Amino acid sequence: MQLRHQKFDEAKHNLSRLQSRNKDGLDIDIDLDKAVALMKVTVAQEKEAGTGTRYIDCFKGNDLRRTLTASAVWAMQILSGTGLRVYSTYFYQQAGLATTQSFNMSLIQYALAVFGVWIAWAMLPHFGRRTLYLAGLSGLATTLLIIGGMGCVNNPSSALSWAIGSMLLVYTVIYDITVGPICYSLVSEIPSSRLRSKSIALARITYQLFNILFGTLTPYMLNPSQWALGAKTGFVFAGTCLISLTATIFFVPETKDRSYAELNILFREKVPAWRFKTTEVDIATGSVRSR
Repeated sequence: MQLRHQKFDEAKHNLSRLQSRNKDGLDIDIDLDKAVALMKVTVAQEKEAGTGTRYIDCFKGNDLRRTLTASAVWAMQILSGTGLRVYSTYFYQQAGLATTQSFNMSLIQYALAVFGVWIAWAMLPHFGRRTLYLAGLSGLATTLLIIGGMGCVNNPSSALSWAIGSMLLVYTVIYDITVGPICYSLVSEIPSSRLRSKSIALARITYQLFNILFGTLTPYMLNPSQWALGAKTGFVFAGTCLISLTATIFFVPETKDRSYAELNILFREKVPAWRFKTTEVDIATGSVRSR
């Protein structure tokens, strides 16, 4: 209450009275100045959370960067080649597998997707979001290039058709360990607290727009009576995946083990995305320092 009314000395005095004592009856040493400073930051952020909550505010100042980054992260789910997974049964058929085999491969794919998410749950506390995104996009781009390369073979044998189908299963496992589930952590952590719901809504709209675009184009790429790319569609998505990888390197920050107060300071100080992990943040002073 004292902090809300700018009575900082009274707040510090009352905080000193609340200090815990150890087993010897002595006060536990607490830096009261830092404690009060942290409370001041918290109060300021609570006040900030109640103002400026229009959609237009998502495109102002530091929130523009945060909104665009969240939108790009979600768009990368589509740009990383998920269209092949959506039309997997048709893709398997165009790769040369029989209808029954294509259906069975799709069932295996969905089972592997569930397994991949379980692995992601186990990995998330130990690896950074940015790290997993970079690793995932690198693995997906490589897999898509291999699929496209195998699609260049004329009159593919049955063994090659199975190999192409198996590579899509590998793609599924990589996607559902990394880009698939990790996206939701990044999208929820990157926006500012006061605009989170609106930034996430805008990011989801971006996702849906890309989903409509590539959901329309992918059947044309696979259809032998249209663009007839078949497995060479892997080259198209490898290109968009590499664009996503490049964007992640330069624009997607590491949010693991960062409080919202720390993220606010990092964005406010315009710290480059690749330095978020190694930058020290002093919440009390609102300053940053590179390690």
